[in-house]
Amino acid sequence: MTVRVRLAPSPTGNLHIGTARTAVFNWLFARHQGGTFVLRVEDTDQERSRPEYTQNILDGLTWLGLTWDEGPFYQTKRMDLYQQKVQMLLDKGLAYRAYDTPEELDAMREAQKARGEAPRYDNRHRSLTPEQRAAYEAEGRSSVIRFIIDSDREVAWNDLVRGHVSWKGRDLGGDMVIARAAAGDAIGQPLYNFVVVVDDIDMAITHIIRGEDHIGNTPKQILLYEALGATIPEFGHTPLILNQAGAKLSKRDGVTSISDFQRMGYLPAAFVNYMTLLGWSPPEGMSEIFTLDEAAQRFEIERVNKAGAKFDWDKLNWLNSQYLHELPAATLVDLLIPHWQAAGFVADWNDRPWLEQLAALIGPSLTRLDEAVAMSEYLFNPTIDWTDEASAQLRQEGADVAVEAVAAAIAEYQPLTEATVQDLLKQVVKAQNLKKGLVMRSLRAALTGAMHGPDLVQSWLLLHQHGQDEARLQQALVVARSK
Repeated sequence: MTVRVRLAPSPTGNLHIGTARTAVFNWLFARHQGGTFVLRVEDTDQERSRPEYTQNILDGLTWLGLTWDEGPFYQTKRMDLYQQKVQMLLDKGLAYRAYDTPEELDAMREAQKARGEAPRYDNRHRSLTPEQRAAYEAEGRSSVIRFIIDSDREVAWNDLVRGHVSWKGRDLGGDMVIARAAAGDAIGQPLYNFVVVVDDIDMAITHIIRGEDHIGNTPKQILLYEALGATIPEFGHTPLILNQAGAKLSKRDGVTSISDFQRMGYLPAAFVNYMTLLGWSPPEGMSEIFTLDEAAQRFEIERVNKAGAKFDWDKLNWLNSQYLHELPAATLVDLLIPHWQAAGFVADWNDRPWLEQLAALIGPSLTRLDEAVAMSEYLFNPTIDWTDEASAQLRQEGADVAVEAVAAAIAEYQPLTEATVQDLLKQVVKAQNLKKGLVMRSLRAALTGAMHGPDLVQSWLLLHQHGQDEARLQQALVVARSK
């Protein structure tokens, strides 16, 4: 048997981390088994589906490196097939038309609630006579199509993640609507639980790996597989991604879409590495840092955990930093330029030597790419705003002397290099009889406008290459003397 799995996102929003993690597990499973990864876009919710969401999903999967082997297939282009299958169930007597009005259904649920019962359809139209159906249609009523569910039936399967799972037919909510209301003999739009089964049969899907929030759909879908005379695929329901409070991760928790993580400056290799660890335990001896291909070689679905996986920002940031710190400066520059440009920084983006020196300077401190904006702002802006701490440093006794002495000595130490800078600083400390700590703190405040940041000497050299250091020292003197 050739393994065939699928990802079937709904384009009613951007690619969510939960859907992306499902994609990761399906992709890894397919690659490990030498199988096929199918992409299907479930766009039948025409009110909420948007082309831009579809594109976001495709772009997000591509960014993560989750290439698909077949597709994307779109459900909206397969309606004729679904309606043919609905008609087949009607012809076999496995489905029927139900003419209940919304008001009648509401009244039924209210009565059940009053009796302390769980709401369910009571199957009242399952055995309508032809005369009763004709009478309802004469009233102008439209009909949904309901699939018959035997209340006495038990539906069980061996879940790839959760082991033995079983449901009683009476707990499935009564006969299930598989097509929306339509007038006369027409068949309305088929619904999710039905069309997903038709698609999986038609695409010969052998394994369905999805989030545990779908587990309640599985017994209904198994019954549909049987009714359609198809082989039932194997199911695996993966744990939900939880927030730190242990609840399902949602938009209320802030960032949840893959494009948001991308904008924040996470690397795709690091992010997909982290998502693989969200609910999957690597085998003994395997490093936590791995490529998709390395994970695929070792991926066993049995190692997916049953318990929910808490999203850990610290772990994600640590992983991302490990990947960032391994990047060559030239590669890092290419990744940082869009973040600098988005922040409105103006520079000669073709000045690769300067940009690569900057990348080498801040790279070891980066956790995410977007942090480069705050870290390097002082190197791009021609003017500078001093923090309160930096202003206070410049107003300390002796700070103006140190800054003025450094400014005066620059011309004597050309070309300015790391070695000549060190000589200059030694000369200023000795000639002015100042403590080196005061000189260094004052120089940092003067050149960068802050008391903390990247290496001071390298920062100075970068400013000097653009002729900004002397002007900045003069600006700092104004602050230092405004006591």
